Amino acid sequence: MTQTEALRSLLEAVASGKLSPDNAFDSLKDLAYEKVGEFAKIDHHRQLRTGFPEVIWGLGKTPEQIAQIMQVMRDRHSVVMATRIEPGVYKALQSQVRGLRYYDLARICAIAPPDIEPQFSGEIAILSAGTADLPVAEEAAVTAELSGFRVQRLWDVGVAGIHRLLNNRHVIDSASVLIVVAGMEGALPSVVAGLADCPVIAVPTSIGYGASFGGLAPLLTMLNSCAPGVGVVNIDNGFGAAVLAGQILRTAEKLRLASPTS
Repeated sequence: MTQTEALRSLLEAVASGKLSPDNAFDSLKDLAYEKVGEFAKIDHHRQLRTGFPEVIWGLGKTPEQIAQIMQVMRDRHSVVMATRIEPGVYKALQSQVRGLRYYDLARICAIAPPDIEPQFSGEIAILSAGTADLPVAEEAAVTAELSGFRVQRLWDVGVAGIHRLLNNRHVIDSASVLIVVAGMEGALPSVVAGLADCPVIAVPTSIGYGASFGGLAPLLTMLNSCAPGVGVVNIDNGFGAAVLAGQILRTAEKLRLASPTS
């Protein structure tokens, strides 16, 4: 059965009373995708299922492929985002995609409204250990902001000068979720988790000397944290950390709305 036939059958079942609107809604969550050439299938209903739309992974795709995918997605989504976009790729995309914005440090390009108001309560605070970790930290920050979350940035507060962190204790205290980005030995998330009363998402980066093994050393440090309440994402995965933080806040909002006292 084709997608069109499946949709028609579903609508006919609702019209005839054989299927409730709620059950039809659940079925639609897994129905829609759209082919782009012979190289991509856009999952238009991902946001309906998960709360976040599909995001384009830029590395390994040609500018032409990225442009075609973005053009298809812009008709269905208010925000279209592509990650790991190098400056040369962005220059090639500019002439093909109107209204494209580029966040150079985060290596993200997006079609998005100029101002996105936060859609959820709570705040995601993002801490970076060092300046060299900023591309990953900014990837997390921009992803969260484009997804409708309020973000607080705190950069260059690594453990080599821990007074810089302690002088900004208010950022930790006010956060609903913390994303902590660090390379080298990756100790910062453990320190932060020992001070925080909210979830801490640790992001190891590939920054460091030879024995950091491209981020493996901070990854293992974070996985072995003695401070409870630390979750760890993959090396350099600022995007994944932001989505996880967003899911935590969305779940908290869902629980609040479902509470009889809300």
